[in-house]
Parts: sequence; structure tokens; C-alpha cells
Amino acid sequence: MERKFWERTGPIIEAAMRVHSVLGPGLLESTYETCLAHELRKRGLAVRVQVPVPLVYDGIELEVAYRLDLLVDDEIIVEVKGVTQLHPVHEAQLLTYLRLSHRRVGLLLNFHSLHLRNGIKRMVNGWEHGARPLTIGVSSTDTTSAIRR
Repeated sequence: MERKFWERTGPIIEAAMRVHSVLGPGLLESTYETCLAHELRKRGLAVRVQVPVPLVYDGIELEVAYRLDLLVDDEIIVEVKGVTQLHPVHEAQLLTYLRLSHRRVGLLLNFHSLHLRNGIKRMVNGWEHGARPLTIGVSSTDTTSAIRR
């Protein structure tokens, strides 16, 4: 992944760690989402919350109510979870959002982890440099495909 994306996700992860250290695990996802958005804005980042993502199929835009939890600086998707453990379906959800929104980098943050560092996944759409995939359980063919409008 390009170095700038690693650098861009660092402040988001730091803000998430701050929220988690103050609130701890066990609250609603919406609580973490709201607090994380606030923390990111305090740090000077542009944040949009619950951003609609259209789905285009066969030339028709479908209003299927997909929403990004957070969109940071109009380029990084943050998917907030509050589950016992992350599963491949959560990774697939974020990869789908990346493809549908034509964005490259996303963070999957599980605030129900006892230690947030164990509940963080960086994910990349369109990894094309021949290296191994950057997330566990996601094949390189999954991350290089894209949905065209």
C-alpha cells in the first residue's frame, strides 16, 4: 500500500484508541461512531457520518440504503463495529463499500475488543502490486475487482 495511506490512517487509529480508552468496550456502535467523529474533528480531520452509497446495476441507481459509518477527508472509510469478534463478513462489507464508493483504503474498528489494537483492520481495494493481500481472509482477486458505473 502506498505510504501515504499508512500515514493517513495513523491519526484515525490514534483517535479510535483514545475513544476506546475513555469509553471501554460494551457500548452501542452509534456511540463509538459519534465519539470517534468528534475526536477526529478535534484533530482537524474532515468527517462525514452515515454517508449514503448508491448501488448502480445495469444502468439503474438503486437506493438500497448502504451507508458508510464515517468518511474521513473524503478518502478513508471507517466501519465501526461493536461485536464479540470480527468475521470475514465484516471484512467483505468494508471491501464492498470501498468498491461501490471507488475508494481505496478503509479501516474496520471493533470497539468491543478488550484491547482495541486487536480489533483494527486496515483494508485496501485495488491492491495491484503483486504482493500478498493486506488482510487475513481476503484473496487478491477479491481486492482487485471493482464495480463499474
